[in-house]
Amino acid sequence: MLEIFETEIPQLTGDELRRVYVYVPDQKGCFPVLYMFDGQNVFYDEDASYGKSWGMLEYLEESEMPLIVVGVECNHHDEKEKCGGRLSEYSPFDFHDPWWGDIKGRGKITMNWITKELKPYIDDNYPTIPDRDFTFICGSSMGGLMTLYAICKYNHIFSRGAALSPSVVFAPDKVLNMIEKARMKDTVLYMDYGEKEIGYRHTRKDFADVSAALIKKKVMLESRIVPAGEHNESSWEKQIPFFIETLFYNLGE
Repeated sequence: MLEIFETEIPQLTGDELRRVYVYVPDQKGCFPVLYMFDGQNVFYDEDASYGKSWGMLEYLEESEMPLIVVGVECNHHDEKEKCGGRLSEYSPFDFHDPWWGDIKGRGKITMNWITKELKPYIDDNYPTIPDRDFTFICGSSMGGLMTLYAICKYNHIFSRGAALSPSVVFAPDKVLNMIEKARMKDTVLYMDYGEKEIGYRHTRKDFADVSAALIKKKVMLESRIVPAGEHNESSWEKQIPFFIETLFYNLGE
């Protein structure tokens, strides 16, 4: 069952409505919850920003995975507008983008809304297992960066995550500093980059440095470079079985 409702995120875009997609298994019982960034790209091609979704609905139905998935639509505004856009909403810190210029990071506002308003609503209205051990987070690109931020700064809420093609190249030193200062315990993370995107800027080195920093913090890390992988939904869709296996590995044991 997939439900869609609309909600405001007043801290970010005032009374503008955002879509929230909630998939619930057709099974009895309570389930872990996976929160996903760029929710418009998760389930339906017709809603996806570039006409291709992750195909998560087909995967969940065919696999009968006992998992609730919550996808929140991203900010579609131009970065230069007063409220900022997706880069601003999905960054935990300020940085400079070659195209858009200086970006004001509002990731903390985004995560505070997810953890203090959205998660309580989901737990009150759907058959979740609300405990940290069964609460996951996932995203790609800037959403992947936000996943790293979530497991670092909101580790008391999220025990496991999946960061696909995380945008660490914009401010690698800030990412490493964030990880170094994080207080994390019993944390599982899947993280990848595609072979065809790894040559962008200093991506290979940044990815290796971030992986090493996470391992140093005793994160149980599944880190891989995807053969022929690209920076798009078609490629990320193929990684679903890999990161789902990581999220569920030894869960509850």
